[in-house]
Amino acid sequence: MNRILSAMIATVITFSSTLADARDTRHKMPIASAMGKAQSSGKLPQGVRFFFGSQQFASPSKSLGPVTTNRKTNFFNKSDKDGCEWAFLSAMMALGDRARLLGANAVVSIRSNYRNQEFSSETEYECGAGAVSGGVAFKAEIVTLP
Repeated sequence: MNRILSAMIATVITFSSTLADARDTRHKMPIASAMGKAQSSGKLPQGVRFFFGSQQFASPSKSLGPVTTNRKTNFFNKSDKDGCEWAFLSAMMALGDRARLLGANAVVSIRSNYRNQEFSSETEYECGAGAVSGGVAFKAEIVTLP
């Protein structure tokens, strides 16, 4: 009986320490670096422009409403920077694909929305990095620009 109790206690301690080691680090990452990699990948939809935060853009000829995306990726064997840029690419592809599907040519007012906490910037986006996965979430507006 003592062996069973000892085994159960050891199991609880093991799982407790694993949970204690879990992390959820929030990073503010540069948009320019991630966007440069995204554009050079050739995976972003052609003809769709992206505007972050309060960047200026022409008055839209048509507004097609809000859009959100929440993309996760495996951070195994990746630095936080590489994992965040991978999740950024995935999120930007989703925004661009949605714009194309709706017949629009721009995604504007892009702002981070990690864990439903908005962060708006023209130069940075927010990424959450965990022990084995992480992600990027955005809110934006889909529009047609002249």
